Amino acid sequence: MTHVHLIGIGGTGISSIARVLLEKGYTVSGSDRALSPLALELQKAGATVYEGHASGNIEGADLIVRSSAIPDKNIEVVTARSRGIPIQKRSDFLNSLLREYRVLAVAGSHGKTTTSTMLAWTLEEMGLQPGFILGGVSKNLGTNARAGGGRHFVVEADEYDYMFLGLEPAVILLTNVEYDHPDCFPTHEDYFGAFSAFVKNLKPGGILVTNGDQLVAASMAAEKPHNTKALTYGLTDTVDIAARDLTVNPAGGMSFTIHAPVNSAPLAKLDLQVPGEHNVRNALGVMAVHSALGNDLNKAAAALSTYIGSGRRFEIVGEENGITVIDDYAHHPSKIRATLSAARTRFPGRRVIAVWQPHTYSRTLALEEDFANSFSDADLVIVTGIYASREKAQEYSVESLVQRIKNAQAFHIESLSGVTQFLAQILQPEDVLLVLSAGDADIVCRDVILLLKERKG
Repeated sequence: MTHVHLIGIGGTGISSIARVLLEKGYTVSGSDRALSPLALELQKAGATVYEGHASGNIEGADLIVRSSAIPDKNIEVVTARSRGIPIQKRSDFLNSLLREYRVLAVAGSHGKTTTSTMLAWTLEEMGLQPGFILGGVSKNLGTNARAGGGRHFVVEADEYDYMFLGLEPAVILLTNVEYDHPDCFPTHEDYFGAFSAFVKNLKPGGILVTNGDQLVAASMAAEKPHNTKALTYGLTDTVDIAARDLTVNPAGGMSFTIHAPVNSAPLAKLDLQVPGEHNVRNALGVMAVHSALGNDLNKAAAALSTYIGSGRRFEIVGEENGITVIDDYAHHPSKIRATLSAARTRFPGRRVIAVWQPHTYSRTLALEEDFANSFSDADLVIVTGIYASREKAQEYSVESLVQRIKNAQAFHIESLSGVTQFLAQILQPEDVLLVLSAGDADIVCRDVILLLKERKG
């Protein structure tokens, strides 16, 4: 039995690989600086998980898989090299792991996690027993990964560190392409070129499903190999599969009909439980994949109507004293706009307060002007200090950016504890609080709820 050791096992990407390996019967060990909830779940499932990095952790390993965040100087990497143990990044390892499956890869600058969880859930509900590796925990499936028992395997194809270039998908669902990750892609050309190279990885006979409403994503159809097909989806008149008659339903989500071609009679009707026009497009992309695979669209629509979301994606974490608290992973200008727009749709007439934790100095600086224009659907914006993540701290304050935020009152409060205390003083019944963070600001949600309960007591 092969023993695989994973460095950075507590992260979303590596933990999902670990879970699939466990279900396939591999011996799995791993390490991380701290034991995240995902790492602890793997420990319960049978993996040996070490807190901290040490040379002894890799004892008995036949292969090392490491996160993109793990540097060459990591003691476990150094030790493995000295012992001649093969070391791979997840981009190198995934293709061999998934060789026996028909890989359905969901890529894009944003929307990947929601769309991939939607796709995995619908395939599961339709009895197709998919495997999947997701960027978040699916509320419907109760996990972020599964080996599966069928031929389909859904992968959230992450562009960071060129991870997705290790995949050879049978189907690519491309949600959108907007410049991001300047720490990895110094220029727009580098970023768009990576997506172009990914599309060229489509297997012979493969299918590219693209968001026809987003110019760059739609243009990627020109990059696909000659022996593959392309299909577009969206809300405009020029796409192959379109959504029409959008309305807000009693659950606060969006209902719509699906048409192919655009002016034909509806093929199916979908009643989403998740809010926002961006989720209409996410769901429509999933329906386009089912259409391309020849699956029953009415069954797919029925499955999607039971989709309830994934962790940290417009996740309502609590309601206290009439105040709704929502956690969301939004950390790019377009995603912030979409999330706030969804809040307006879901909670009409209520005051919307956004707490935004900027993620990485490089992204904040590169997209500074776009961020300043992203909060028009908020009534009040609180900006925290920057979450450096993989970067070193820099001499930069977000104060100048805060002063340029348009159409909303904005404050800068550096510490998360300071944000929590401020919110506890100003929140009123009927307020909607959204915490927008890919870092650690999600603790604000929990702490605010606790303080509101104390205030109520």
